[in-house]
Amino acid sequence: MTMLPNEFTEKMKRMLGDEYEPFLASYEEPRKFGLRVNTLKISVEEFVRLAPFHLTRIPWTTNGFYYEKEDDPARHPFYYAGLYYLQEPSAMTPASVLPVVPGEYVLDLCAAPGGKATELGAKLQGRGLLVANDISASRAKALLKNLEVFGVKNTFVANAVPARLAEQFPEAFDKILVDAPCSGEGMFRKDIANVKAWSPEKVKECAKIQRDITQQAVKMLRPGGLMLYSTCTFSPEENEGTIAELLALCPEMELVAVPWQEGFAHGNAAYLELGESRCHEKAAEVYRELEKCVRIFPHKMGGEGHFLALLKKKGECCIMHSRSGIRGKRASREEERALLEFMQDVRMEWSLEQTEIHGGQAYFIPEPPQIQGRIPFLRNGLYLGEIRHGRFEPSQSLAMALRGSASGLADMRGETGVSGYAEPAGTKGISGDVHSPGAIDSAEYVSCIDFHYKDERVRRYLCGETVEVDDCHPTRKKGWQLVCVNGYPLGWGKLVNGTLKNKYHPGWRMVQ
Repeated sequence: MTMLPNEFTEKMKRMLGDEYEPFLASYEEPRKFGLRVNTLKISVEEFVRLAPFHLTRIPWTTNGFYYEKEDDPARHPFYYAGLYYLQEPSAMTPASVLPVVPGEYVLDLCAAPGGKATELGAKLQGRGLLVANDISASRAKALLKNLEVFGVKNTFVANAVPARLAEQFPEAFDKILVDAPCSGEGMFRKDIANVKAWSPEKVKECAKIQRDITQQAVKMLRPGGLMLYSTCTFSPEENEGTIAELLALCPEMELVAVPWQEGFAHGNAAYLELGESRCHEKAAEVYRELEKCVRIFPHKMGGEGHFLALLKKKGECCIMHSRSGIRGKRASREEERALLEFMQDVRMEWSLEQTEIHGGQAYFIPEPPQIQGRIPFLRNGLYLGEIRHGRFEPSQSLAMALRGSASGLADMRGETGVSGYAEPAGTKGISGDVHSPGAIDSAEYVSCIDFHYKDERVRRYLCGETVEVDDCHPTRKKGWQLVCVNGYPLGWGKLVNGTLKNKYHPGWRMVQ
C-alpha cells in the first residue's frame, strides 16, 4: 500500500468523515489504465474493431477505454500511428466536459505533455485554432510531438507565461482549459513520486500560482465563452478556494453545472473550513455556488483523483474570427516550384497563400493567430517539410496529418483480408451505438505502402531499418511513399528498386 503523508491523511479524514475508510482502502487496489481514441484519425467503432486489446468503456467519455496492463499499447504500431493517447481515465474528463466545436478558438493554457490538448485538437477537426501553451520549454517540446503524432494541423504551440499570453490574446478565445499545476494529491496511487514531493507548503504555493493563472485566463476569454478549471488534487485550497477567489475577484465569471456522471461528488465549500485556506474576503458570498464543481474520488469511480469547475464569462458569445494574422516570408520562385511539385500529390485543403517559408522550411498555417507583438513559440501551423537544393523533403508531421490514399494502398494486410485486420481481444461494455464526434479528416497522399500490424517489417521500419518491399504494389515504383499500418500513416520512405529507404523521424524511433 502507498505510504501516505500524515498531514494528508488527517486532512482527508476531516473532509470525508465516514467515507475515509473506503477512500483509504482504494489505495490497496491496482491503478486503472486508460487510452483515448484519436477521433481526428479513426472512428471509435473502427478502433474497437481493429485494436487487439482488452477494452472496457470508460463511462464518462465517448472515446475512452480501460485496457489491461498486459496489452502494452505503448509498444503497438497503432500507438506510433497516433490512433490513441495513453491517459489516466479521470484525466480524460476535463477535455471531455469542455464543449469544443469545430471553428472555435481554443486555448489550453497549461498544456504539456498534451493529453488534454490532443483531445481538444481532435474536437476541432482541423477547423478554428488551438493555442497550446506551457511555460517549460522542455515540456513544450513533448507537447508539440504529441500534437504532431495526433495529426493536429491548426495549432500554435507557445512557450510563454500566462501574463504574456494575456497581453497578446485579450478576449480572444471561445473556450479555455486551465489544467493547473497542483500538489498532485489525486495521483498518489499512480505515481509514488507525487507522495515524496508533497508537503503542506507545496499546497499553499500551488494555490497561489493557480489564482494568478486563472485570473490571467479570464482576460483571454471572450464574453459568453467557457473556461474549464481542473486539478489532480483533493486540496480544498487549490480547488474550491481557487474558484471562490476567482468568482470574488472576477464578477463577470459564473459557475456552470458540469454534466453529471454516476460517481461524481459535488464541490463543497465546507471543506475550506477544514484547512488553512485564506480566500478573498468576498469569497464567502459565492460559497453556495461551489456545489456546481465536481470531484472525482478513487473510491467512487474507476480512476484517480480530479477536480473540475466549468465557468462562463457573462455576455454575448461571438465566434467570428478575423483571418488577418501576421504572415512570415513567402517562398522564392524556386522554393515555390519545389513545394508545388510535391504537394500536387497531397490531397488536402491547402494553398500557397497560407504557407510560410523560414530558412527553407515550409509551414502551412490554416488559421493564423492574432498576435500584436512577439511571443515565444515552437510551432505555428503544420510543418510541411524542408526545401533543399531545389527539392522538397516532406516532414514527419505532414505524414501524420495524412491518410493513405484508398487507391494507393498496397494490400499488405495478411491472409485475413480487409475485413479481418484483427478482432479485438475483448470489448467489455461496448455497444453498437458508440460514436465519434465530427468527421474523420480525409487528407491523403497518392502513393502508399501499407503493412498489417503483425508484419515484422512494421517494427523494423519503426526502428529505423531499411526494409524490402518487393511484394508491395504502390502507385509509384520509386520515390516518396507514405508508409502505413492498416491504412494509417507512420511516416515516409523512399522506394528504390524494391527497397524502402527509411525516412522515419530519428527522434521518434522505437527502442528495441
